[in-house]
Amino acid sequence: MNIMDFNVKKLAADAGTFLSRAVQFTEEKLGQAEKTELDAHLENLLSKAECTKIWTEKIMKQTEVLLQPNPNARIEEFVYEKLDRKAPSRVNNPELLGQYMIDAGTEFGPGTAYGNALIKCGETQKRIGTADRELIQTSALNFLTPLRNFIEGDYKTIAKERKLLQNKRLDLDAAKTRLKKAKTAETKSSQLNSARLEGDNMIWAEEVTKAEQEVRITQSEFDRQAEITRLLLEGISSTHAHHLRCLNDFVEAQMTYYAQCYQYMLDLQKQLGSFPSNYLCNNNHNSGTPMPSALPNVVGSSAMASTSGLVITSPNISDLKESSGSRKARVLYDYDAANSTELSLLADEVITVFSIIGMDSDWLMGERGNQKGKAYYLTSLENCHL
Repeated sequence: MNIMDFNVKKLAADAGTFLSRAVQFTEEKLGQAEKTELDAHLENLLSKAECTKIWTEKIMKQTEVLLQPNPNARIEEFVYEKLDRKAPSRVNNPELLGQYMIDAGTEFGPGTAYGNALIKCGETQKRIGTADRELIQTSALNFLTPLRNFIEGDYKTIAKERKLLQNKRLDLDAAKTRLKKAKTAETKSSQLNSARLEGDNMIWAEEVTKAEQEVRITQSEFDRQAEITRLLLEGISSTHAHHLRCLNDFVEAQMTYYAQCYQYMLDLQKQLGSFPSNYLCNNNHNSGTPMPSALPNVVGSSAMASTSGLVITSPNISDLKESSGSRKARVLYDYDAANSTELSLLADEVITVFSIIGMDSDWLMGERGNQKGKAYYLTSLENCHL
């Protein structure tokens, strides 16, 4: 019975405190009550913590999208994580593409150019898939996990203490309001100077004393909570330093991943470039005209990306380089000559090109009417059959 009485009294006290805070908060919003302002340093710390939380969430979510573009897979991983279970391993897109290429190349025949190239490309894609898996695991461990720990751990503690500070401030301001009202009533009562109201004067004096004591208690609790909150918020600088180290780890993981992918593709390009041009006929030796080599064009297109933007995609570039005869070529893009030895070009015009013994292998001579000059054949011209 005593325990029940205690619980009822505690419930009533908590309800009274909640009501007092609600009234104080409403009056502050309506401009009918004064509000204790936090010091500028604490306000800056609170703003910094909120800013850190918002941007950390955005960076974390977008990194998850970058590492796993499939939203359904992200949801599945989230569910398994909340259930504290390991998500089942799945084949990623590069690995799946690689397996398709290997299967297709095996069916077409490893002895054919296309089949052999598919198998080599498939093996490279599977290596890229493995590197992609390693990137995801490393980034999740060294970058995403620390960010998530801050959001779900440190910041939740800060938010809890911040809310408690807000409640202590409301209690303090409510106590100040009651003290102000008690003093006003006491002043009015004393001004009446009536013997009949002497009892009332004593009552209001007691109310003032009680209100002053309440203000002192709430002020002490508010100051203590403000100090606790300030100490937690000052840890945000340490959080930034920790996240900086995690960011460096993430950049290093990306650097390793892209370096691996570049090396894999470079090796693949060398393997494909080693095929002889007549090897790509795919056993169609009896057909009237052999199929042109496509692999040198791949190298040409990669060179296009890093130069002026003009392209030649001749079926047999070596024939064009080594022959002393001339051929027609169509210009894909405008090109301004860098000096008097080069030929300025206009898009879609057709010019004559030919090679000269001793000239740099990357250049051909171009001729337009009476004008002659060097043309960069790998990035300047497209073969044109007229």
